Amino acid sequence: MNGAEAVVRSLEALGVTDVFGLPGGAVLPLYDALMDAKKLRHVLVRHEQGGGHAAEGFASSSGRVGVCIATSGPGATNLVTAIADAYMDSVPMLAITGQVFSHLMGTDAFQEADIVGITMPITKHSFLVKKAEDIPGALAAAYHLASSGRPGPVLVDITKDAQEGPLDFVWDPRVDLAGYRPITKANSKQIQAAADLIAQAERPVFYVGGGVVRAGAAEELKQLAELVGAPVVTTLMARGVFPDSHPQHMGMPGMHGTVPAVLALQESDLLITLGARFDDRVTGKSALFAPDAKVIHADIDPAEIGKIRAADVPIVGDAAEVISDLIAAVSTAKLSREFADMSAWWERLNGLVKTYPLGYQGTTDGLMSPQHVIQRIGELTGPEGIYAAGVGQHQMWAAQFIKYERPHAWLNSGGAGTMGYSVPAAMGAKVAEPDRVVWAIDGDGCFQMTNQELATCVVNNIPIKVAIINNSSLGMVRQWQTLIYDGRYSNTELNTGHGSPRVPDFVKLGEAYGCLAIRVEREEDVDAAIKLALETNDRPVVIDFVVSADAMVWPMVRQGTSNSDIQYALEHSPEWEDE
Repeated sequence: MNGAEAVVRSLEALGVTDVFGLPGGAVLPLYDALMDAKKLRHVLVRHEQGGGHAAEGFASSSGRVGVCIATSGPGATNLVTAIADAYMDSVPMLAITGQVFSHLMGTDAFQEADIVGITMPITKHSFLVKKAEDIPGALAAAYHLASSGRPGPVLVDITKDAQEGPLDFVWDPRVDLAGYRPITKANSKQIQAAADLIAQAERPVFYVGGGVVRAGAAEELKQLAELVGAPVVTTLMARGVFPDSHPQHMGMPGMHGTVPAVLALQESDLLITLGARFDDRVTGKSALFAPDAKVIHADIDPAEIGKIRAADVPIVGDAAEVISDLIAAVSTAKLSREFADMSAWWERLNGLVKTYPLGYQGTTDGLMSPQHVIQRIGELTGPEGIYAAGVGQHQMWAAQFIKYERPHAWLNSGGAGTMGYSVPAAMGAKVAEPDRVVWAIDGDGCFQMTNQELATCVVNNIPIKVAIINNSSLGMVRQWQTLIYDGRYSNTELNTGHGSPRVPDFVKLGEAYGCLAIRVEREEDVDAAIKLALETNDRPVVIDFVVSADAMVWPMVRQGTSNSDIQYALEHSPEWEDE
C-alpha cells in the first residue's frame, strides 16, 4: 500500500472511528485513501479551526482521542488555535497535517509552513514524517503520547511524497519513546504523609481540577471526599466531577466562583489539591492565596507541582490511582488515630452558603436576564445533557447556573479562553455521544466566529441545539469596561452605527443554514422555545435569546487582588457582615 493508505489503516488499528477535516493539495493522497476506509467516518468541516474544536469536543465528552486533519500552509495554521486550546486544557487530540514534497521543504513552496516548528510549544510533541514506512510508527507513538500521562495534542505532519510512497504495512502498536515514562503510581511515603496532614487538618478543602476528569476518577473522588468529610470545590475545568447536589460541594472557586468556594480555599489550613494547577483565575494574586494552608499537590505532570505554590506533600501520579491510594491510607489512619474536629469549619462554611447563595438581580431595561435563560436550559434538559460553552459572560453563567451531576457534561475553553469554541465543540460531542442532548451555549460575539459549522451539522445530520445569549456586545470585556474603565465602551458594542439592531439576523442566518431558528425576547416564552428545541432532533436548532447587555457576572475577584476581596455584587463584598 502507499503511505496515505497506511494512515487510514493505522487510525483504524488504533480504534479511531471519527475524524474531522478539510482537504487540500498536500493531503489529496490521504483523502483519496479515505474514500475506501471501512471503519472511519470523516466529517467535512467548513473551517479547520472548527475541525480542531470538534476533535476537542469529541475527546472531552467521551474521554477518547479526538482526530482532525488539515492540509499544509494555511490549513495547518488554521488548526493552531484549537491545538493551543487542547494543550492548555489537557485534551487528548491527534492532528494530522499534510506537508509539501520533502524536496521542496525550505524553498517557500506553495502552501508551505513549518507547522512542526509553529506547534512545538503547544503540543506534547510534533512529528515530521518524510518516509512512507515511518507512518504507522509515528501515528502509534502520537496516539500513545496524546492519550497517556497528562493528555494533550500531538501533531503528525506528513509530506506528500511520504503519502504517495509505497511500503509493506506492518502494525506494531508497542511504543517505546526514549525519556517518556509517565509516572502513574504514587510514592507510598508521600501518600502516607498526605494522610497524616489530612488527619491533622481542622479546615481542609479538596481543590479539584480538570485532571480528575481526564483521569476518569469521579467515583474515587466521591469516596475519598465522603471518607474525609471535607468540603469540595471544583474548578471551571472540573465542573461535574463531583455532584453539585452533594452537601459537601461548595461550588466553583476563582474569579467568578461562589463565595463559599472562594473563601473555603482562602481560609483553609490544608489544600488537598488533585489534578489542579493553581491557575491565576483560581488563586487571584498568588502570593495572597490561602495564606494559612499547607498544600498536598497531586498531579500526573511533575512540572505543575511547585510551579505556582510550593507543596508540603508533592505527589506525582495518575489521579485515579492517587485517590485510591489515599482512600486506603486515610481508612487505615482512621482505625488508629483521632482526626481533627471540623465542626467549626463546617459551621463557618454552612453560614457562607446560607448568607451568599448564588443568584442574580433582575434587569431594568426590559430585556431578559441571561442567567434565567441559561438556568432554564439546564433545568429542562437535565444532568444527562452535554453543555458546551463559548467564552465570556455566558460561559461563567453556564458554569454557575447549570447543575452538573456527572463528568464530561461540561465542555469549555478554560485555559486559552477561545471564542468560537462552542458550536464546533458541541458538534464533536454530538458525534461522540449521539444519544445525548448537546447544547452549544454561545454569545453573539463567539457565535459569529465559527457558526459556519452549522452547515456541517445540517449536512451530516448532527442535531445540536444552539442557544445564542445575544446582548449585542462582547459582554465580559464590556463588564470590565463598566467596572474599571468608567463605562468607556471601546469597540465592545456589536450593533452600533448602522441603524439595524440585528447584524446579522440570527434567525435568518439559522434558517439559511437549514436549522430550525427561533427568536425569544420575552421571559414567558423561554420555556416553550427550549422545549421545542428538545423535541426537534431532525436538524440543528438555533435560538436567539435577546438579553440585557447590563447583566454582570457575580461574584467577582478583580484580577491582581486577593480572593479575600471577593465582591458578590457591585456595591458590597463578604466582609460587610450586615449585608
